[in-house]
Amino acid sequence: MKHIARKRFGQNFLHDDHVLNSITESIAPRVGDAMVEIGPGLGAMTEQLLRTLPQMHVVELDRDLVARLEKAYPREKLVIHAGDALKFDFSTIPVPAGQKLRVVGNLPYNISSPLLFHLTEYAPLVQDQHFMLQKEVVERMVAEPGSKVYGRLSVMLQWRYQMALLFVVPPEAFDPPPKVDSAIVRMIPIAQPLPCDAATLEAVVQKAFSQRRKVIRNCLAGMFTEEQIAAAGINPTDRPEMVAMEAYVALANSLSARNPA
Repeated sequence: MKHIARKRFGQNFLHDDHVLNSITESIAPRVGDAMVEIGPGLGAMTEQLLRTLPQMHVVELDRDLVARLEKAYPREKLVIHAGDALKFDFSTIPVPAGQKLRVVGNLPYNISSPLLFHLTEYAPLVQDQHFMLQKEVVERMVAEPGSKVYGRLSVMLQWRYQMALLFVVPPEAFDPPPKVDSAIVRMIPIAQPLPCDAATLEAVVQKAFSQRRKVIRNCLAGMFTEEQIAAAGINPTDRPEMVAMEAYVALANSLSARNPA
């Protein structure tokens, strides 16, 4: 029976063999990798990866798709975690000594940002991440200061990962075709990110970009004085999108120093 894609799960199933091969080449799976796929769907990518991997894990919310996967693969080949990836504890996946987890997935558009932030909690345990996302989301992730799409997502993720947009995937590669282009992003956790409290950095960045048309001096009024902004190496009359990630980290650290826990 054909599975009908469910809008509430943001389902768009990849079926283009050329795209699947390109993604697999980008991931470059190796025998012995500890691999987990988020949202395997009908298993098109899963099938590709299992040609190399003797076993992998998947996290799937849709019960109908879980049942399909259970019928298609023996448990020793595919370990299925039925549940919400937003709540899943990725540290529970067993990883051989000396290795780290590799994460892949075609992330649902409707939860992509919250899921990316959830995964930052596990960055020290992860070797790399390869995701299919809405193209405009990937462009925001990898945007540099000065870009119109540089913002909160750019700063928070660039603090934790080295990222690259690998290639664009057109709507016709999916069933049903989405209304937007998709893109493949590679995310490699930074071994030693700049020291900073994540919650403080999030608060600073959130406030800075809440009124991105204003100059940063006005955006951060009440949190920082003009002198404190300048001390972090920032021109107080710059707009938030002109400020580099490192400068936001400097601001967050200065706030932490003024308000020790």
